[in-house]
Amino acid sequence: MYWDVKSVKPLSDYRIYVEIEDGRKGMFDLKPYLDGGVFRELKDVHYFNRVGILFGAVTWPNEQDIAPETLLAEMMPLEPTNIPDGPVMGDARTKPA
Repeated sequence: MYWDVKSVKPLSDYRIYVEIEDGRKGMFDLKPYLDGGVFRELKDVHYFNRVGILFGAVTWPNEQDIAPETLLAEMMPLEPTNIPDGPVMGDARTKPA
């Protein structure tokens, strides 16, 4: 779908860089979510850095995920000149054909 995440990269300060299939790029801040429920586990930076993509959604190994509508509504758009350096993780897990 056009809102599927095609790449994700963990950043400092509990933020992630995401690229959406429709070409949008942005940064999503997870700090507001870290004190609630299943997201508390993300406070461990090593675990937070294990972010990936499953079926077009941002996920972590213990099944935490960010709903696509939340990601798109709260993501801070980035211009091409503001994209963070370094490798961006693509979809390393199974994605439907």
